[in-house]
Amino acid sequence: MMAETALRSDTGAAPDWRMTGRPRLAPGRRVYAVGDVHGRADLLGVLIARIMADLARFPVERPELVLLGDYISRGPGSAAVLDFAIDGVARLPLATVCLKGNHEDLLLRFMDGADLWAGSVWLRFGGKAVLAAYGVKPPQETPDDRQLPALADALRAAMPQRHLDFLRGLAVSLERDDYLFVHGGLRPGVPVAEQTPHDMMWIRDEFLTHAGLFERFVVHGHTPADLPQIHRNRINVDTRAYESGVLTAAVLEGGECRFLASL
Repeated sequence: MMAETALRSDTGAAPDWRMTGRPRLAPGRRVYAVGDVHGRADLLGVLIARIMADLARFPVERPELVLLGDYISRGPGSAAVLDFAIDGVARLPLATVCLKGNHEDLLLRFMDGADLWAGSVWLRFGGKAVLAAYGVKPPQETPDDRQLPALADALRAAMPQRHLDFLRGLAVSLERDDYLFVHGGLRPGVPVAEQTPHDMMWIRDEFLTHAGLFERFVVHGHTPADLPQIHRNRINVDTRAYESGVLTAAVLEGGECRFLASL
C-alpha cells in the first residue's frame, strides 16, 4: 500500500479517511452512483426521477451522476438504456460519467476482437436479451464457434453506430476525492495507478474478501446482493435489478452515504 503522504485527492489535499474510517467528498459536491442496470430501462427511468426529485429538494453546487456499468444483458431494454446513457443524460441538470462493466467488455471483445470465448460466455449470461433488443433472433441454444461470427455480424449491423462508439469510449474508473468508482473492484496490494482494466471490471473474490483499506474507498457494482452493502473499504450497489426489480443508487456527500432505489 502506498504511503499516506504520497496520496492526494483531486482537490489537492491529502485524504485522511484511512485514519478516520470516514471517506469524504469535497464541500459542494454530491455523487449519485448507480449500480448495474442490466437492460432494465424501466427501473432506470424510475430511479433517475427519484434522483431528480432528491436534487430539487436538496440542491447542491456540484452534483454528479455516475453509472457503474453493465447497462446491457439480462433485461429486455438494453438498447433503451444505451439511448438514455447517450442522449438522456444530456438533458439532466448534472454532470454524468458512465463506466464500463464486464458485460460491455464481453460484447466488445466479441464484436471487435472476434473473441469467440467472450461471445459464448456473454450469450450464456444474458447476451441473448441484447440480440432480441436489437431485432436479432436469439439462438435457441448457445451456438458453437462456427455460428458465432455470423451472430456478431448480425448484431453489428443492427446496433446503431453511436451505441458501439459509446461502448468503445467508456472509461473503467473514476476518482473523486477519497472515493474510487469502478464496476468490479480493485486487486489488493496494487496501487490504483497500476490496476488493470480487466481487474477493475471483473475482479471478485480477492477484492470482496479483502479486509484491509485501499488507496481510496471503493464504490462498485458487479456482485449482486439483496441490499446495498457498506463495508469498511467499499460500498456495493448492485441489487440484482434485472431480477429483483430494485435498482439502487448510493448518494455520497461530505462524509455521509444514503441510498435511493426504484421501489
